[in-house]
Amino acid sequence: MDVIKVEPVKPSILKLTFKTNEIKYFDVSPYWNSSFFKELQEWDYFRQVRVSGRTVQWPHEQDIAPETLYLEGKEFQEVSSIADEGDKYNR
Repeated sequence: MDVIKVEPVKPSILKLTFKTNEIKYFDVSPYWNSSFFKELQEWDYFRQVRVSGRTVQWPHEQDIAPETLYLEGKEFQEVSSIADEGDKYNR
């Protein structure tokens, strides 16, 4: 499942478009306990995410396997309660 587009929609949440044209939302916050991903807690750094190869990557080479992004990604309806906390997801 290749990622073809990524948008940081709010701190810790990525909107991912896959090669199949499916859109899923992925919460990165469970990874923050690892020192490798600690930087992602900073919004200015988090939003520098880009598509790299089949997945997403940040400037200091943090990445997450595309299979993980796809399998653990959620549909908008599954994460819409998070949107109620303030800003809304991009659809």
